[in-house]
Amino acid sequence: MKLLLIGSGGREHALAWKLAQSPLVDTLHCASGNAGIADVADIVPIAADDILSLLGLVQREAYDFVVVGPEQPLALGLVDALQDTGVKVFGPTEAAAQLESSKAFTKALCDKYKIPTASYGVFTDLGEAKAYLKTMTAPYVLKADGLAAGKGVVIPETLKDAEAELEEFFSGKFGDASKRVLIEEFMRGQEASFFAISDGKTALPLIAAQDHKRAFDGDKGPNTGGMGAYSPAPVFTDAVMADVMKNIILPTVHGMAKDEHPFVGVLFAGLMLTEDGPKLIEYNARFGDPECQVVLRRLQSDLLPLLIAAEAGDLDKVEQPSWFNEPVANVVLAAKGYPGKYNKGTEIKGVDAANEMDDVVIFHAGTKREGDKLLANGGRVLNVTASGETLEQAVKRAYAAVDAIDWDDKQFRMDIAHHALKV
Repeated sequence: MKLLLIGSGGREHALAWKLAQSPLVDTLHCASGNAGIADVADIVPIAADDILSLLGLVQREAYDFVVVGPEQPLALGLVDALQDTGVKVFGPTEAAAQLESSKAFTKALCDKYKIPTASYGVFTDLGEAKAYLKTMTAPYVLKADGLAAGKGVVIPETLKDAEAELEEFFSGKFGDASKRVLIEEFMRGQEASFFAISDGKTALPLIAAQDHKRAFDGDKGPNTGGMGAYSPAPVFTDAVMADVMKNIILPTVHGMAKDEHPFVGVLFAGLMLTEDGPKLIEYNARFGDPECQVVLRRLQSDLLPLLIAAEAGDLDKVEQPSWFNEPVANVVLAAKGYPGKYNKGTEIKGVDAANEMDDVVIFHAGTKREGDKLLANGGRVLNVTASGETLEQAVKRAYAAVDAIDWDDKQFRMDIAHHALKV
């Protein structure tokens, strides 16, 4: 098969790495890729949100199958446009991708189909939002309704700070994404990321992971796109998975089908494991980043047949995926200053040597090559993953590889997997 993968982050490098292993794949292209993806796929320099250019590329190259990695092209309707030309593509339509592109849409779906989630209000007026805020108790959960690259959630500890944040939201802190704002009940418990593949009619469970959204150790600092992840998550037991499938994932899939927005793609449920059971925090309409990197390293079987079956509506006929038991940890190396201002173009050395260490695989995110030099080209730059017989061993191997990477501008957390390791 001739495949096109769309995207350029760490998630897409992990997808490219896994898809390239499939015996079904003869040719793999990636638009727009990064320096690491270039090692396993042919790079096409077209941005993931350049819909017209991507359509032209697909028509010229006659791909057998297209896999869409990031959320932006999904929200822009790339899948719809490709389907209109008869191309087989894995990913949700624009209407179905509202599960991620509009938090208010997802909350309304939860209300309609009795999917457990936090209580909330949705606002387009600052005064009304402040009034509602006073009915809540601290800490306060404020969310931009639209896409904000994983940074559109703020959790102020005081009413004064929450009101100030609301003013920033409505003043365009997250652009159009925060024209509409959600205020939610603060849920207590451990967070987990659970993944399932849907064909629009049913869903096939994958596995769970836990990530670290805050920038600094101890879960401090601003939200980021994710500073690390690990799998398995000890708190996500088989009983929890059964509960999530029964009460969250399957009602979502069936509800979307009833509402004539069948969801085909990866359902990424961000969950809070509360004393009252799992509750949905939010959905993403694609693999998580940095969770995808640990999930796909644990996937023993071929990924591509699952994606093909989902697109064809045949998930009930596909062979169940098999998984490696060994835990995997992922430490994200970001540019100093991320998620705020950071520099691009700084040189990174030692990645190849680190990649050759036992059970280490490094996935690139914001990287590019200039001649023989590897340069940082984004906020989150590298994903250092490692497996081990135990999670503790996997984490130690990941940090040993981090130490082997010579990059003066790197920023990373030192406590990846602390929730699991402190138990």
